[in-house]
Amino acid sequence: MQRRLVISATTIAALCAGTLVGTASSASAAPKAVDCRKVKCVALTFDDGPVKDTQRLLNLLKAGGDTRATFYAVGTNVQKNPATVKAAATAGHQIGNHSWDHADLTKLSAAKIKSQFSRTDTVIQQATGKKPTTVRAPYGAHNAAVRSAAGRPLVHWSVDTLDWKYRDTARLVKYVNAQTRPGDIVLMHDIHKTTVDAVPGIIKALKARGFHFVTVDQLFAPTKLPSGKVTYHNRAAYRP
Repeated sequence: MQRRLVISATTIAALCAGTLVGTASSASAAPKAVDCRKVKCVALTFDDGPVKDTQRLLNLLKAGGDTRATFYAVGTNVQKNPATVKAAATAGHQIGNHSWDHADLTKLSAAKIKSQFSRTDTVIQQATGKKPTTVRAPYGAHNAAVRSAAGRPLVHWSVDTLDWKYRDTARLVKYVNAQTRPGDIVLMHDIHKTTVDAVPGIIKALKARGFHFVTVDQLFAPTKLPSGKVTYHNRAAYRP
């Protein structure tokens, strides 16, 4: 089921000014400046990696015109594939914290939640040179303890593709194209081959509709989300 929480224009205007810092190192390819208040933007996000097929995904994103994406990485997989995480950051993609081992954080103690985030921060920083600026809670499950431990915005999604359930490339392309509106955050998983296979079709379809592909940080710039803020999309900021 899709979850859409509209952030009002008033709320956005009231938030602190400033630009969220990207996750790529100084040697990374800087994303092109895009004002998502003036053009159609979408943030493609990929959870649970990196895995072997993530490198193929990076190649497909590059072939799609240096399409930028955000990877919510699991610490245990970062530990196994640090070079892939580094390659993603160097290419200008954003790396987010998706916990250490994809546990339901709401069922853990405060100390264990902090450990889930801090251990993942450490391996991502070792691989990329930067600490993630945002967190995505596994399963979207969060409570006061999770928000406090994160210490930064929890960014979830507005378009849930259910790619883990259907494993159907053609369906995924069609669904993303049909559901995506300006400011959306699309949830996918690079651990599934059928999802990676769908990326060229998704890029082609959304580009035909005039979309720009941005990272989560770019989507919310120049607004800075306060720590503990849970958000699903930035649609209210778009001014056609």
